[in-house]
Amino acid sequence: MRTLLKKTVDKVAKWGTKWSLWPPHLVTACCGVEFGHAFGSAYDAERFGMLPMGSLRQSNIIVIEGTITMKMAKFVKYVYEQMPEPKYVIAMGACAIKGGVFYGSYHMVPASKVVPVHQYVSGCPPTPEALLKAVKNLQDKIYAE
Repeated sequence: MRTLLKKTVDKVAKWGTKWSLWPPHLVTACCGVEFGHAFGSAYDAERFGMLPMGSLRQSNIIVIEGTITMKMAKFVKYVYEQMPEPKYVIAMGACAIKGGVFYGSYHMVPASKVVPVHQYVSGCPPTPEALLKAVKNLQDKIYAE
């Protein structure tokens, strides 16, 4: 009986997490425009359960939107550590993934070297559709865990 109840509660908790991914608005580069576009009326990311939050302690997903410099990496790590569990990261754009046009530069840091990345969105800049597909893939992973 206890295991059945635990499985049911876990399933409801995963469903709740899947449909309530709340990112803080952390714009580091030009991909922030596409992130904002994904929340506009044309794409409406809120119907997928994403609602931009102002508070780090209420957020459970970071969408790293572009370049991360060594100076910015400390702040991204700080934001990640402030978030409650479970927490997820999406790296958006070529700059966040490998450095993009700044590849090999002395001050660029790939997102995966700062925080664990769960989904990658390629492109320079990536389209809102690609971001929403990554969100959908992440939701499927959350529910399958």
